[in-house]
Amino acid sequence: MVNVKKAAIIGIGAVGASIAFALMEKGIFNELILIDYNKDKAEGEAMDLSHGILYANSPTNIHSGDYSDLKDCLVTIITAGAAQKPGETRLDLVNKNAAIMKSIIANIKPVNIEGMLLIVANPVDILTHIAYKESGLPANRVLGSGTVLDTARLKYALGSCLNVDTRNVHAVMIGEHGDSELAVWSGANICGLPLKEFCEVRGVKNYEKELEEVYYQVRNAAYEIIKRKGSTYYGIAMAVSKICQCISNDEHTMLPVSVELFGTYGLNDIALSIPSIVGREGIETVLELQLSDLEKEQLKKSADSLKAIIEKVN
Repeated sequence: MVNVKKAAIIGIGAVGASIAFALMEKGIFNELILIDYNKDKAEGEAMDLSHGILYANSPTNIHSGDYSDLKDCLVTIITAGAAQKPGETRLDLVNKNAAIMKSIIANIKPVNIEGMLLIVANPVDILTHIAYKESGLPANRVLGSGTVLDTARLKYALGSCLNVDTRNVHAVMIGEHGDSELAVWSGANICGLPLKEFCEVRGVKNYEKELEEVYYQVRNAAYEIIKRKGSTYYGIAMAVSKICQCISNDEHTMLPVSVELFGTYGLNDIALSIPSIVGREGIETVLELQLSDLEKEQLKKSADSLKAIIEKVN
C-alpha cells in the first residue's frame, strides 16, 4: 500500500539536494529517501539535512537508500542526469540523459512501485515520454516538472513589468520546457481583467513589445542564470516541492506539468507541458485551453521539434 507521506529522490546533485531541502522545509513527507550512484554523496547529504530538522516545520526522516525502498513511495523524483552547461540547450543533453533515464527505469521496474514518477532531469518532456514508455506505468502516474518553473518566471516577470503582485497574475507557459515554449497570452489576465486591458490601465503603451521582452526574459532565464552561477537549482526545487505538495495533500491544483498526450490539441505519442489537474492519483485531467490560432500553430511546432528528436534517440 502506498505511503502518502513517503518520497524518494534519485540523483543527489545540486538539484536533488535542493529539492530535498525544500521538501524538508515544508514538511510535506515524513520519510525522504536519497538515492545516488555515489552512495557516500547520498549519505552525506542525508546527514547534513538531518542536522537541520530541529528547525524545520515538522520532522522528516531523511536517509540514503536504494531502489528496493521505492515500493511504497507516493512520489519517486528523478533528477539524475548530466547538467546543462553554458552554451548548451536542454535538448543538447538528450542522448546522455535518455540513456541514464532508461537505466534508472530498468532498476525501478522490478520493484513494481505503487506510487508515481516525477521527472525533473532535462530535457524533461522527452525524458517524461521515455519514462512513461519504459516503465509501463499508467500515464496518470508519470509526470514531469514541465513548465511549472517557467510559469512562475512568467508571473514574476509580468508582475515586475506591470508593478502588480505576482499572485494576482494568471498566465501560463506551455509546450516544451525549453526554447520552443510559448506563453498563452490569449488567456492571460490580472484578477480577471484581460492582460491587454490591464496594460492599458497601467499606462503600458508598447503592449506587444513589452510582452515580447517578457517572453524572451522567461525563455532565456536558465541561460542567464547558468552563465552567471553555473547551474539552476533553487527555483526548480521550489517548483517540485509545490508539485509534491499538490500530490501529497490531494489538492486538485492546476499545474503545467509534462504529461503524455492522447489526442489533446490533436497531439499523440508525445509528452508536453500542458496545464493539468494534479492530485494524489497524479494527473486527473489534462486541460485543453482555448488557444488562439497562432498559439495552436506554435504548440504544434513545439511538439514536432520534440518528436523529431525522440525519433533520433529511438
